[in-house]
Amino acid sequence: MDSSIFLFATDIRDEGLDAVLDNVQHRAGLGGITVAAAYHEARDIFPHNPVRKVRFLENGAIFFRPDPARWREIRLQPPVSEAADALPELVAGAASRGLTVHAWTVFLHNGALAEGYADCAPQNAFGDPYLTELCPANPDVRAYARVLGAEVARLGVASIVAESLHYHPLEHGYSHERYFVPLGPRARYLLGLCFCPHCLEAAARIGTDGEGVRAAVRGELEGVFDGAEEAPLELEEALGDYARAREEVVTSLASDVAAAARAEGAEFAFMDLSGAIKGYATGRPTGDAAPSIAWQLGVDVAAVAKVCGSLEAIGYARDPGRLRIDLEAYRKLAGEAPLSVVLRPAPPDCDSPQNLREKIRLAAELDLARVDFYHYGLMRLDALDLIREAATT
Repeated sequence: MDSSIFLFATDIRDEGLDAVLDNVQHRAGLGGITVAAAYHEARDIFPHNPVRKVRFLENGAIFFRPDPARWREIRLQPPVSEAADALPELVAGAASRGLTVHAWTVFLHNGALAEGYADCAPQNAFGDPYLTELCPANPDVRAYARVLGAEVARLGVASIVAESLHYHPLEHGYSHERYFVPLGPRARYLLGLCFCPHCLEAAARIGTDGEGVRAAVRGELEGVFDGAEEAPLELEEALGDYARAREEVVTSLASDVAAAARAEGAEFAFMDLSGAIKGYATGRPTGDAAPSIAWQLGVDVAAVAKVCGSLEAIGYARDPGRLRIDLEAYRKLAGEAPLSVVLRPAPPDCDSPQNLREKIRLAAELDLARVDFYHYGLMRLDALDLIREAATT
C-alpha cells in the first residue's frame, strides 16, 4: 500500500526542499508527496514554519507557471502564486529520491474567479450569487476545469487528486458567515442549491421543471425566514429529480477533466468531501456512512469512480470503527476502481500510535491503494514520528 502526505508549495519555499523531503522520507517513512497545485483562500497556523506562523494563502491561485497557449481561449484566468516555481522543483527533487508526487488540485472552490466572473458562480433560489466557488454546470467553468486538469498533469506528477470538482454546500469555510435565523439541515441544503441558467438547463435535459423547483424552494425558505417550522413541503419528487440532474452535471465534468489529465499522462482520483461535511451539512442522520450524503454535493460516488478511474475518501474520524463504516461503503461503491483515504494523524482524529495503527491496518485490510496524511505544514513535526511508529509496528 502506497503512502503520501499533503503539503503546500509554501511549505517547500519556507522550509527548503531538502529539509521537507528529508522529513517526509526519513522521519515519517513515507513514499510520496501530495502537493497543492491549485488551492483556495485560507488563513492557517503553521507550527513549525521558520518564516511565518500564520499565513494567508493566496485566493484561488495555481502553483505553477501556466502555458499561455493552453489558456488563450479560456475566459477564466487563475491567479499565479508567488511560489509557482516550488512545485516543478519538488517534482524534480522527489524523483531523484524515488518519491512519488501527486498533485492535489482544488478546482471549483475559487473565490478569486467567482468574484471576477460572478456569472460563473452558483446562484441560490433568490438569485443571490455565492462568490466563493464556481458552478460546475457553467460552460466557462467546465472549460477552465479541463485546461487546469491538463496543465497540472503536464507537470510530470503521477496523479491528480481532484478536490472540489462538484457543487458545494451552503457553508464551506467563508469568513464571517452569520445566520441569526435558525437554519436546520434541510434549509441549509436548500440554500446551497444552485439555480443559475445552466443548472436549470441541466434539469430541463432530464425533463425536470427547474423553475418550478426554484419557486417551491424559495417559498419554503421564505417560510423558514418568517419563523415557520422547518418541514418538507410538496416538492420531494421534484427535488430528487433536481438532485439527479446535479449528479449528471458533476459526473460529466469529472469525466471530461479526467480524460484531459490522462491525455497528459497522469492518473486521476476524485476526492469525495462527504466525510468532511457530514454532521453539519446533512439532512440525513449523522450515523450514515459518508457516501450516503454525497448527493448533497451532486456526487454519484459510483459514477465518478467509474469515469475517473480512482477515488479518494476523506477519513476524518476519531473512532476506527466509524472509519470502517465509511470505508466499507466507499469500497463497495468504488467497484474495481482503486480507493485511497486521507487520514489526520493529529487531534481531533488521533492522539496515539495505536489509534493511527488501527486505521492504517483497516486500509490494508480493505485493499486500499494509498493512505494519505493531512497535512505536513499544519501539524506539529512530531506527528511525523507518530506516522512512522504507527506504520512500522
